[in-house]
Amino acid sequence: MSAFDLDELLRQSVAARASDVHLAAGLPPAYRVDGNMTPVPGWPVLTDAALRATLPTILTDHQRERFERDLELDLSYTLDTGAGFRVNYYHQREGLGAAFRLIPSVIKPLHELGIPGSVHQFAGLPRGLVLVTGPTGSGKSTTLASIIDLANSSRADHIVLIEDPIEFLHRSKRSIVTQREVGTDTHSFYAALVRALRQDPDIIVIGEMRDAETMGIALRAAETGHLVFGTLHTQDAASSIHRIVDEFPGEQQTQVRTQLAASLQGVVSQTLCRRQDGPGRAVATEVLVATSPVRALVRDGRLHQLYSVLHSGADQGMHTLDQSLADLVRRGEISFEEGVAKARQVDQFAQMCGRSARMIQGDPGLRAGAAPLGGG
Repeated sequence: MSAFDLDELLRQSVAARASDVHLAAGLPPAYRVDGNMTPVPGWPVLTDAALRATLPTILTDHQRERFERDLELDLSYTLDTGAGFRVNYYHQREGLGAAFRLIPSVIKPLHELGIPGSVHQFAGLPRGLVLVTGPTGSGKSTTLASIIDLANSSRADHIVLIEDPIEFLHRSKRSIVTQREVGTDTHSFYAALVRALRQDPDIIVIGEMRDAETMGIALRAAETGHLVFGTLHTQDAASSIHRIVDEFPGEQQTQVRTQLAASLQGVVSQTLCRRQDGPGRAVATEVLVATSPVRALVRDGRLHQLYSVLHSGADQGMHTLDQSLADLVRRGEISFEEGVAKARQVDQFAQMCGRSARMIQGDPGLRAGAAPLGGG
């Protein structure tokens, strides 16, 4: 098989409402629709030769050199229809592979995404650190883009975004927006972040906080009067804070906790759930607001107590992931079984839904997808 029509494949995937498209030698193209992976109808098995004849055609000379050198590459790609994708090229056992993540062409407001109203406040903060976290494919980039769009529409500031790659295109509205792509406009998140502090920023957005160097600069920027947003691949508020602290050597961790306690403003963690009331997926969130009790727990390293503060913090706009999941179940948007599969503390989630934890313990199907009862 020679080169194939990549754009036609991607257009077909967009028409099918696919969130992701996967290409791998030895397999037919596959896409993910409403969380389920399935072969793309009408497409044959792809050979490595076909992939090698097709995938490089959308790369620049610089990108081809980087892919040959690093054996993997992140990039963005846009169809002539305007549909945009975040792309990863890689090598695997059978040959080349690629993953295309569809990026929505329109930045939706937070309420249309299903994000609670308490998250709106983060777009208006004068300074500090806000984390948007979740596993891969949880929609955190979409949520962060919506928060930044709200700030862009409501504030007369300078917003600097550092991304790898650029996903959502932010047009300057009330604010001036500068977007820089790692590998194209700058060599690294760290280098861009250091330079950003000399570019008169009010808001700094870090596409991914990957290492201690980047995290350290982000903390210092938040401490010195900037509003900093960053994403992490973590499951909940407590693990997000743990992740930052654990990136640093043991002798620095007390200082890092002190910095976090002073600069942290909030954490939004999320995951996507299969709907039972129609196509698509529903977002379940956990929202932590850095109140004085929360700051004290972070400073003292008592993160195991955050769950209790989250659980009882509705007046401050906080809630746990399990509370959000239970609310989705009560509204009929997701099934109880889907909630069990996503819940952190399954027994408490079951009680919120009016179910008994013993029902889960006695049901092998539910028990197979559940976290340990009472576990974090």
